[in-house]
Amino acid sequence: MMMALGRFIFSLSTLAYQELQRQTEYRHASSSRVGAPPARQFVGRGDDSITLPGWLAPELTGTAASLDVLRYMAESGSAWPMIEGTGRIMGLWVIESISETRTIFFRDGAARRIEFTLSLKRIDDSRTDLLGAGIASANGILRSIL
Repeated sequence: MMMALGRFIFSLSTLAYQELQRQTEYRHASSSRVGAPPARQFVGRGDDSITLPGWLAPELTGTAASLDVLRYMAESGSAWPMIEGTGRIMGLWVIESISETRTIFFRDGAARRIEFTLSLKRIDDSRTDLLGAGIASANGILRSIL
């Protein structure tokens, strides 16, 4: 297991990302001053985002249905706990976007290679009321698709 997002497990058999890109913003308010550069004051942490680019080859590794499961999770609007394979808890995240590009096709139009990018945003950890309201539904979909 590389990582878990809610009950979705990132692995070679489901969906393996090639990189994990994380960006954390820090906010500094600015006040104009006469005859001096603007004064800045730290006002708190800003957005925390993760981008997971990767590819899968359904005949070798991963399944296209994994992207459908992630889309279902995104459409629920729920926040999902993210846990690295090392056991590190990374907080609650929402799926902001999923993109995919299909290339190298079989005769029937099925893609041999699917490149994807998953974009996630961290939410306020104190919002436990948003925690995976759709977990039971997502679990049922995982069983039926995978």
